[in-house]
Amino acid sequence: MDSESFEKICSGVESIIGGDELGEKLRAGKRLKVKLGVDPTRPDLTFGHMVVFNKLRQFQDLGHEAILLIGDYTTIIGDPSGRSETRPVLSKEQIEHNARTYLDQAFKILDPSKTTIRRNSEWFTKMSFEDSLHLARRMTVARMLERDDFSKRYADGVPISIVEFLYPLLQGHDSVELGADVELGGSDQLFNLLVGRTLQKEAGQCEQCVITMPLLIGLDGKRKMSKSYNNYISFNDSPKNMFGKIMSIGDDTMYLYYKFLLLKMDSEIAELKLLHPMECKKQLARILTAKFFGEEVAAHELEQFENVFSKNDLPDDMEEIFVPESCRSIFDALFSTEKFASKRELHRLIDQGGIKWEGEKLIDAEKKLDKKSDGIVVQAGKRLFFKIV
Repeated sequence: MDSESFEKICSGVESIIGGDELGEKLRAGKRLKVKLGVDPTRPDLTFGHMVVFNKLRQFQDLGHEAILLIGDYTTIIGDPSGRSETRPVLSKEQIEHNARTYLDQAFKILDPSKTTIRRNSEWFTKMSFEDSLHLARRMTVARMLERDDFSKRYADGVPISIVEFLYPLLQGHDSVELGADVELGGSDQLFNLLVGRTLQKEAGQCEQCVITMPLLIGLDGKRKMSKSYNNYISFNDSPKNMFGKIMSIGDDTMYLYYKFLLLKMDSEIAELKLLHPMECKKQLARILTAKFFGEEVAAHELEQFENVFSKNDLPDDMEEIFVPESCRSIFDALFSTEKFASKRELHRLIDQGGIKWEGEKLIDAEKKLDKKSDGIVVQAGKRLFFKIV
């Protein structure tokens, strides 16, 4: 393993525990088992997941075994990392549906021919209650309360279920079952990943190297990317939404996306900063959109963006939305399109001048809707265009 490859593995990481042992294994030419566990709690992945998937792909490209572990059993509990409350319980049908969609999306980043797929139900469904008790003895309550999220919830009087205490043990046991050499995760996963090292040592195995990746900043430029904060980009977003969301981020966030989503080195980012920020952002949006939808689609979205925002043209692929004849006012027609989360949100957009009706800011939303309204172009915010039919 040459130093350049090791440098690539270490680039962009938040922390590495067991780096010396990792270096020894690499110098010995060992093909590593690199584990990334994902719990299918939701049906789609976000760009926040891409940060760790990119790192797993790096290991793949260097010839190591990439193990994508689907936590179909641990999803029943729900990972408490970073949570202020207990996660809702999903049905087995929901978990299986989400697991299938996760794999479809993960292979947009990973090489499916070089990926080993495992599910932790393979071993946990075979464990007896006695086995579970034996595993539970490996951890104390005091040790669990060292976790920031647990200690805060305990201090605030927020309930913590016993099964949540078990979660880090189950994740750690996954590493024992797989004989993992490396485990990847977000920086909020550090406690769970270290439990894996402890359990492997007790089992007489070599302790896995723990590599944590930074949590990606969301579209708001402040908090981590999360669906809870509605500041995310999904793998399943449409090309138009994906391109538009990327173009909406701030300049500082843009360079972080170059680093963690496109794996640009600091020297390359320094060169990018010599470009105009708008051109730099267009390039980022085009490359990321192409990663999911291909170059032709990405080029089309770039052209549409430039037509709408640079030349003030209208997009040529606007959705036509039929509104019921029962709609008496412009407001009723707009709300019937189901493009707005609530009437309150729609009122807010109108009050802030965020709705354009045939190119003009909408002032009187209670105005009567008539036949002349057929084919009217509506713009909501910066990115949403559609026709009322």
